[in-house]
Order: sequence, then structure tokens, then C-alpha cells
Amino acid sequence: MWSRLTLFAGNSNISLAQKVCSQLQISPGKALISRFSDGEIRVEIGENVRGKDTYVLQSTCPPVNENLMELLVIIDALKRASARRINAIIPYYGYGRQDQKVKPRVPIAAKVVADLLSVAGADRVITIDLHADQIEGFFSVPVEHLFGTTVLTEAIRGELKGDEIIVAPDSGGTALARFVAERLRLDLALMDYREENGTYPKIVGSVKGRKVIIFDDMIDTGRTVLRTVRAACAAWADSVQVCVVHPVLSGTCVEKIEESAIAKLLVTDTIPLCEKARACSKIHVVSIAPMLAEVIKRVHFEESITSIFKEY
Repeated sequence: MWSRLTLFAGNSNISLAQKVCSQLQISPGKALISRFSDGEIRVEIGENVRGKDTYVLQSTCPPVNENLMELLVIIDALKRASARRINAIIPYYGYGRQDQKVKPRVPIAAKVVADLLSVAGADRVITIDLHADQIEGFFSVPVEHLFGTTVLTEAIRGELKGDEIIVAPDSGGTALARFVAERLRLDLALMDYREENGTYPKIVGSVKGRKVIIFDDMIDTGRTVLRTVRAACAAWADSVQVCVVHPVLSGTCVEKIEESAIAKLLVTDTIPLCEKARACSKIHVVSIAPMLAEVIKRVHFEESITSIFKEY
């Protein structure tokens, strides 16, 4: 059934690629991906891909530039090996936060990356929870924008008692928090960052004595999430759980999580956890491999992808 399909893995998230291959019951594509003595990326495809539907799974997570360049070189190697179609699976899309001109003389780096992927030879991009929906419009090739949030909501659904409340950590996360609240049929609260009378930031909504669940697309330094956690504790929340799709966890973020009032941080494996994060008892991982495997099946057989999310 899969004789015309091959999945290759870059070095950024090999474990996720292996899980996806296991779900599809196929072997990972053979490729040599290493470095020359001067640090340049070396790629050599180790099997015949002529006329095949190929997939390259690579998160552009830290080291971002290394992983991005590696992805581009793999795509070019597949194009020159006459692959019929090249699908770039980018679970975490780096440079996604630079999606608009917030002030004069700054780049829109998310558009630059989109152009690079198109020029390298990607025929389709499959990605998860872009930082801004508008990034999808930066591409000149089809984009399958998947929602890792649905995997997280299903992971916590069985734990809910009905009195929990979803909190949006900032204005940019309001749409996501509303989507989750509607899906789980829970109340919604928002953060207010106005500085008045020394009483802000605070949560707009009643969280006293309730379990607060904070949803966001990513956690990087942890500043936004931890500020929301402190506001929830100040409002006498019973407990705080955080759910994020992309665990970037830069700098001392893991240490801050351990010291915080967060009872549980639920993340997906779009980005592999560092050693410190794996050792943190508060951090738990839910795999997106089953969802990615199903999407690959549907892309390969040209079936609807939207219907997947109706099943969650």
C-alpha cells in the first residue's frame, strides 16, 4: 500500500519521525545527513525516490538556522532525485513570531522562510499551530495547517469535572482559549494587563476555588504563562494547569516552571524536550504522531483533512 510513499527525517526530531513511521507501519527513508569538516550540511538520499510521494519531517526548533538549512538541503536533494512530490512536515515553524512589521525597518522573517521552502522545491507544507494564521498566506504552495490543540484537549477531557475554567494568557491567545472553552464546554477568562492603581495584571473572570487551565500555542521563556499563573494564584484559584503545543523552553524556563505554582504542564512532541525538561516531573508529553500519520495517509490518497478534526 505504501510502495509509493517514503518519509525522511531530519536530525531535529528523529523520535517523532520514528513514531509516525511506526503508526504508518513503514520504515524511515534511508538518507545520510551529516556535516562536512567545515560544518556545511551534507545530504545523500540512500534509496530510489523517483516518482515517489516523499515526506520530510523536520522541526525548525533550536538550533533554528541549522535545522532550517538542513530541511532546505534535504528538499533540494529529493527534488534532484526526481521525487514526484515533496511534502515538508514542519511540526514547529521557526521564525513564526516575525509575521508582521511591528516597527519600521524590520523583516517579516516568516515570509522569508516560506519563500525559501517554496524555492527549495517543497510542493506542500504540513505544519502545526502556526503562531499567526496569516503565515499560511505567505506560501505559494498548499499548506495543511493542523491543530495540535485538539490533541491536548482530548488528553485532558477525561480529567475534567466541569467546574474548570480556561484562561487566555494574552490578547493574542483569546481566539485559541475561546475555541478550547467551547470544545470542552467550560467557562472562559481573560488576562488584563492594564497598569492601574498597582492592581494589574489580573484575570477578568471568576477563578476563585476553581482549577485554572491555561492554553497557549508555545512556551518559550515562560514569561507570559508564569505571569498568568501568578495572577490566577492571586485570585485564589484552586490549582493551575498549563497546556501548550510547542515546548520551546528557552533559557531558565524549566527551572522557573519547577519553582512555580504550575501543577502540570502538558506539551506535545513537536519539539523534543531537552534533558532538564525530561527530568522535570511537572512536564508531560502527548504525542502528535497519530495525527500526523493520519494526515499523511489522507494527503497520499487525496482525501479530506478537515474531517480529521471533527473526530476529536
